[in-house]
Amino acid sequence: MPVRNRLADMHQEITGWRREIHSHPELQFDVERTAGFVADKLREFGVDEVVEGIGRTGVVGLIHGNSKASGRVIGLRADMDALPIIEDTGLPYASTVSGKMHACGHDGHTAMLLGAARYLAETRNFNGTVAVIFQPAEEGGGGGREMVNDGMMERFGIQQVYGMHNMPGMAVGQFATRIGPLMASTAEFEIHIEGKGGHAAMPHMAVDTTLVAAHIMTALQSVASRNLDPKESLVVSVTTLHTEGDSFNVLPQKAKMKGTVRALKNEMRDMAEKHIGMITENIAASFGAKATMDFRRGYPVTVTTEAETNLSVAVAKSLVGDDRVDGDTKPLMGAEDFSYMLEARPGSFIFIGNGDTASVHHPKYDFNDEAIPYGCSYWADLVEESMPA
Repeated sequence: MPVRNRLADMHQEITGWRREIHSHPELQFDVERTAGFVADKLREFGVDEVVEGIGRTGVVGLIHGNSKASGRVIGLRADMDALPIIEDTGLPYASTVSGKMHACGHDGHTAMLLGAARYLAETRNFNGTVAVIFQPAEEGGGGGREMVNDGMMERFGIQQVYGMHNMPGMAVGQFATRIGPLMASTAEFEIHIEGKGGHAAMPHMAVDTTLVAAHIMTALQSVASRNLDPKESLVVSVTTLHTEGDSFNVLPQKAKMKGTVRALKNEMRDMAEKHIGMITENIAASFGAKATMDFRRGYPVTVTTEAETNLSVAVAKSLVGDDRVDGDTKPLMGAEDFSYMLEARPGSFIFIGNGDTASVHHPKYDFNDEAIPYGCSYWADLVEESMPA
């Protein structure tokens, strides 16, 4: 099944929607303008039911097929929020909001799902119901969790759920996914160290928190390298170190470190928390300092299920050819809050090629509009394959 002619004909119109969203980025749950744009379009398309305010500012639209006899309901999800980045693309449709930018392609994800919703509402060539899900706050806010906790799956009877994300560096018209862990879990840690301040010329009279922090930072590199099977994946990174004061000749009384943990299994994250705490406390004590560690868990591992991922791969191959779909791609250590929806229901998550563009979360990134017909057609094919008329 190549790109649908109707969707190819809609390409420029969908591109216009995408660029409209791009010009007006909104952060986390504060996506009222974008959510309103989405809800208005869904009503314009004749979607059977449009519900706003799910998970605070999410939108769900229900599209019934020519028959609902199968009783099947599947969810298709796109994210709507932008990032706190200053755009540096110089594009005519660049962000009009200072300090905010669609630097991850959520504008494209939203536009592609809107295009698919329009097509499905026009054709209805399936037996069942599609729930098109437009989610806020993927970028750190946990909007997926909020929509699930708001009872979305039960309220709309969603049985399976599917997501999609663009991938810079992968050619337009290519897809990639895998069964099982696809993206990592996250956690943040913050370490506070208190020693004894003093004169840098008399270190024996002080407890040097800078030295303590340096030893802790070095030792944390052993959490993955000496406590984990080398075939497994875990990242522990210290990303900031601040000491009290700003002087050449003062040993600071306090120091603070922050970092992140990424893991492809939940038990690995548990192990990292345990060892970071032990290392922090014991190294500090060995120098005569005190240290505490605050460990905050973020998104869980994004785990796809076998049957739904096999369906996704088959649909993508039917659309673009076997050689343009990687059904066993390597896992990524980035995170995705679609993981909460996959904890609630079986489903799959797939990457779609964005071409040779700047990486996501970069001020020069822009979603590649040439990917739009492929993304829209993938959604339409997935619905018709999973719920044949």
